[in-house]
Amino acid sequence: MKTAVVICPGRGTYNKTELGWLGRHFADRALLSEFDRRRIAAGRTPLAELDGAASYSVATHTRGDNASALIYAATIGDFAAIGEAIEVVAVTGNSMGWYSALACGGAVSALDGFEIVDTMGGLMQERLIGGQTIYPFVDEDWRPNPAKKAELLALVAEIGARPGHALALSIDLGGMLVLAGDEEGLSGFEKSVPPVQGRFPLRLANHAAFHTRLQAPVAAEGRSRLPVSMFRQPKLPMIDGRGAIWWPGASDLTALWRYTFDHQVTETYDFTRAIAIAAREFAPDLFVVTGPGTTLGGAVAQSLILADWAGVGDKAGFQTRQTVDPLLVSMGMPEQRPLVVGRPAA
Repeated sequence: MKTAVVICPGRGTYNKTELGWLGRHFADRALLSEFDRRRIAAGRTPLAELDGAASYSVATHTRGDNASALIYAATIGDFAAIGEAIEVVAVTGNSMGWYSALACGGAVSALDGFEIVDTMGGLMQERLIGGQTIYPFVDEDWRPNPAKKAELLALVAEIGARPGHALALSIDLGGMLVLAGDEEGLSGFEKSVPPVQGRFPLRLANHAAFHTRLQAPVAAEGRSRLPVSMFRQPKLPMIDGRGAIWWPGASDLTALWRYTFDHQVTETYDFTRAIAIAAREFAPDLFVVTGPGTTLGGAVAQSLILADWAGVGDKAGFQTRQTVDPLLVSMGMPEQRPLVVGRPAA
C-alpha cells in the first residue's frame, strides 16, 4: 500500500478538454442529482447540463457560480474513486480547492461542501470585485530564483501602495505568482514587467481579486449564510493555505469556520507552503492531484522543487523521477489515473 497526500484543484481547471468530465468519471449519480436539485432550487444551471453541453463556452463555464461547482463535483468524484491500495494520509487544496479539501477531509459533508462552494462561487460572481493575473518567477527549467521572486514582490508592493491602485499577492503557486487587485493595479503590473514564455503576464477570465482585502464583503456575506454548525471534526489531517494543519479530533471548529470564511478569502493563499508542509510532515509516497484538468501538476512539482524535496532540483530532474518512480499522480491524465483509481465510473 502506498501513502498519498491528495491535492484538490481550484478555479481554472475545468476547461475545454474537461467538458463531459462528470459524465465520464462521477460514479455516484444520486449525489450528482442532489447537487443539481440544489442548483435548480437556487435558479442555477444544473451541472449535468453544463458538463453535457455540446461545446465549451468561456463565458458560461468559467463563471464563478458554474466553474466552482463543476470543479468541486469533479474533485469529490475523483476522491471517491481512489482505490484501497492507496492510503490517504492528508488532504490539501489550492484556493477554492480548500472547500473541496474540507469535504474530502471529512470536516463537512459532501452536500454541505457543495453548499459552501455554490454559495461562495455565486457571491464571487455576483460581486466580481477586481481580477487576477499570473506571472512566473522561475524559468522554463523550473529552477528556484528567490531573487527574482523578491524583486517581483517588491514591485507588487510598490504598485499596491500607489494612490488609486490595489494589488497584492493572491496565491503563491509554486513557480508562479498569482496577483490580484483592481484594474489600475493589475494594469500597472502588466505594463511594468516584460512578456515571458510567450504568454505571461496572463490575465484570468472571470476571476475576481481572490485572497485579498477586496473580498472582505464576500467573506462577511459567506459567514452570514454558512453557519459553523456545518463543520465537524475532520477524519483526515487538512493542510490549509497558511501551511497550518487541522488534525482529526483536535480541531477548533469555530476557528476552522472563521479561517475558511475570513483569512482564506481575504489573505494570501500560500499553496507552495502547503505542499512543502505536506511533504515534510507526512512524507507520502505519492502526491495525488484530483481532477478536473492537469494544470495544477506543474505548480505541485515546482513547489516540491522549491522545498528541495526528494532531491529534485529542476524540471528535467522531476521528469526523470516521474519516469523512474512517480512522485506525482494527476488523475486528469489518462495514463496516470489508473495508478490510483480503484474502480471505474458507473
